[in-house]
Amino acid sequence: MNLYIAPVKLSNSTLLARIRKALANIFHVQVEIIELKIDADIAYSPERRQYYSTQIISQAIDLSIGYDGKVILLTETDLYVPVLTFVFGEAQLRGKHSIISICRLHEEFYSGRTDDELLYQRALKEVLHELGHNFGLIHCLDWDCVMHSSLEIEEIDIKGDMYCRNCMEKTPIFDGSYK
Repeated sequence: MNLYIAPVKLSNSTLLARIRKALANIFHVQVEIIELKIDADIAYSPERRQYYSTQIISQAIDLSIGYDGKVILLTETDLYVPVLTFVFGEAQLRGKHSIISICRLHEEFYSGRTDDELLYQRALKEVLHELGHNFGLIHCLDWDCVMHSSLEIEEIDIKGDMYCRNCMEKTPIFDGSYK
């Protein structure tokens, strides 16, 4: 399996490197940073002052045909889908692409104070969550599982940082059936 991370309007290279290393350790695969020529501005909604995540994923689909593996888009922009005020991320269920926004994962968004370690923990949980959807997992009821749904930042902080046993058994990368 191949994992690719494509930064989209992302300037935090330290966070990018940490997530890359963590994914390589968790999945025991090479994780490459790739550049996709995504024009996120066409997904921008001036009324909402946010970016439509599905539209960004749509561009990534067209631009990453040559990449065999999962493509994780990582952005600092605030994301939305029309039925929700915001989203931390979005993924294609059993698909190739996912997008994660770190905008609302920053502690300064809520308290005004910077906490880079907390940002990293939150971002990694959300990357693992969206990748879980790519592997076919749905939301889990187990609060210790990274696949537990998170609609608010407190729910990200409370949930676990890895897949539960049930989810791992359903995830092809862990049972060896993923090619």
